[in-house]
Amino acid sequence: MVKFTFFAFAAFLVGSAVSSPTKRTVAQVESDIASISTQVTTLDNDITAFPNTGGSLLNALAIHTASTNLISTIGTTTSDVQSTGAFSEADGQTILNSFLAIEPVIDHALTQIAAKKAAFQALPIGGIPALVKQDLGQLNSATTALANGLIASAPADLVAPSTSLRDRLVAAFAPAIAAYADA
Repeated sequence: MVKFTFFAFAAFLVGSAVSSPTKRTVAQVESDIASISTQVTTLDNDITAFPNTGGSLLNALAIHTASTNLISTIGTTTSDVQSTGAFSEADGQTILNSFLAIEPVIDHALTQIAAKKAAFQALPIGGIPALVKQDLGQLNSATTALANGLIASAPADLVAPSTSLRDRLVAAFAPAIAAYADA
């Protein structure tokens, strides 16, 4: 009976550990945002470096890889934000400022990817514009989910500026997604 009780208790502890989400810290969220910033810059640099004519499949796939890495990091950050709970005033402002700092880079990347559609279409292997369309859709969804998580965790006075940031990002994605609508 003692062995059974011990094993039942051990199973309960393991089950509880698996079923309870791990609480994250604001420091982890800030670290995640730093990773997003680095990856957004990498993606923007890859897109900017892709030539308007004569691009290579290898360079196009580097853009896809950078996109999928960023989608994954945004997903992790969203989970961490949801596990952190409400932000303090100072933490909320720091996090908002971090995203405001990378907003121009996001805008530039989206403008450039839309402008380079013809270059992707000209590649000798088909399907790259469809891949870009897929990446844009996933990036838009992931970004929106993260922004909604940040809004939910923001102090009351930062909800409006956080919502405004989300709305600007969604609006920035629209022309890029529209450019690849027929892909």
